[in-house]
Amino acid sequence: MSKIFLLSVLLMLTSFAVKSQEVLVNKKDSTALKPVEKKVDTLKPKYINPGKIAGRRAMLRSAMLPGLGQIRNGFTFYRGLKVAGIYTGATLLTISFIDNNKSYHEVLDELNYRLENKGLRQNQLYRSVEEQGLVNAKDLYKRNKQIIIFSFVGLYLLNVVEAYIDARLKYFDVGDVAVKFSPTVINMNTNTMYGLNTAAPGFKVTLSF
Repeated sequence: MSKIFLLSVLLMLTSFAVKSQEVLVNKKDSTALKPVEKKVDTLKPKYINPGKIAGRRAMLRSAMLPGLGQIRNGFTFYRGLKVAGIYTGATLLTISFIDNNKSYHEVLDELNYRLENKGLRQNQLYRSVEEQGLVNAKDLYKRNKQIIIFSFVGLYLLNVVEAYIDARLKYFDVGDVAVKFSPTVINMNTNTMYGLNTAAPGFKVTLSF
């Protein structure tokens, strides 16, 4: 009887020891370990500068065809005058280049003829001109042609830059500006020693924003 009792007590203690050795795993919520992602509002519209876009388009158009950027900015009488000025300047430069180039080759041919024929003169226009004068004229016409070429490049770049600025200013808002002219009297202190003051009529300009 005592052996059965001791055996039952031993089995009971063994069962408690086995239960105490079981590892209880507490599963944590995996969502708590994840970093909180910030939501980005993708629906927020991005700011677009219309003046900058219009300026680039006008610049490219004027680069392809001078005056096109000014016309596409919106045709007005003022823009029409600018385009007319561009082509008038280009026409005058072209005529000047043709004239200087013709004179340059005439002088050069006369110089070559004199060198090959021991000073004999060919062109009646330069019969009274000495060789040194022909050399100076040749250099002058050559320099004029170079200046005209640089002027062509400058006119082209001016056309591109002006189209860009004109397009940017089209979208530039300065607000409400009021200009007021009013008559006034201006004191002209000519001689302060004797207290002589003279007044002159004038206009006063007032700007209100």
